[in-house]
Amino acid sequence: MALKKKDVMETIKKTGLAKKCVCLHSSFKSFGAVDGGPETVIEAFLESGCTLITPTFTFGYIVFPPENLRPKRNGADYAHMPWLTTGKNSIYNVSSGEIDLHEMGVIPQAMLEVEGRVRGNHPLCSFTAVGPYANEIIKVQEPMDVMAPLRELALFEGFIVLAGVGVNRMTALHLAEQMTGRKLFLRWANNKDKVPAYAEAGGCPEGFVNLDAYINHLDKKEKCGESLWRVFPANKTLKQAARVIQLKPEITHCKDANCLRCNDAMAGGPL
Repeated sequence: MALKKKDVMETIKKTGLAKKCVCLHSSFKSFGAVDGGPETVIEAFLESGCTLITPTFTFGYIVFPPENLRPKRNGADYAHMPWLTTGKNSIYNVSSGEIDLHEMGVIPQAMLEVEGRVRGNHPLCSFTAVGPYANEIIKVQEPMDVMAPLRELALFEGFIVLAGVGVNRMTALHLAEQMTGRKLFLRWANNKDKVPAYAEAGGCPEGFVNLDAYINHLDKKEKCGESLWRVFPANKTLKQAARVIQLKPEITHCKDANCLRCNDAMAGGPL
């Protein structure tokens, strides 16, 4: 039987999310069949009084950096950057409906179609929100303050929900890194004058699974259809993760000992 809106709302109620600010990282496929598609999930949060936030990243706006925008220890080999080949010579706009669908998924894509949604001013790593506090949470995001919406989420005593995805999808753990004194990596996108400028971005997230053992006591688990939800209090999770990273800097490193992003992040980030 297909999951219905009332079923999602019941999960929201059980996990204490009603009327809260929620950052959702999700695999829509993990829910199983959903009556009405991804829009049903969004509507369930809104009708439960929530402010819903999702990442709506657009890495296609990255451009090749000029010589004066190539700091050391930046998680990038400037002589070999194949990930730049899809870069656009265009300017990001918050009204855009573009998204990296393969990386983000269909729920964030559907968020961009919701009337009144608010999208962050970041060309590569925008967050989008709908609901009562959407503007307050999103308006602070800028190219050089990528994690601002997640700081606001913590200030609002909000929650992070992993719906059918792992801890490596929890973008807030990049903010935890930042809280320890690490600098985020610097990438590049055109500014309003179509000139390449810096934009902050996170690094390799694959090592974040190592933090699971230190934060899993904070989550509340609940099934929504076939999807396992893990509900984390944002503020407590950030503080706990930052404390662990401070004590064990190597914990964020992925399995690849030669991962440039992990190595540079552990060293403190860009110089």
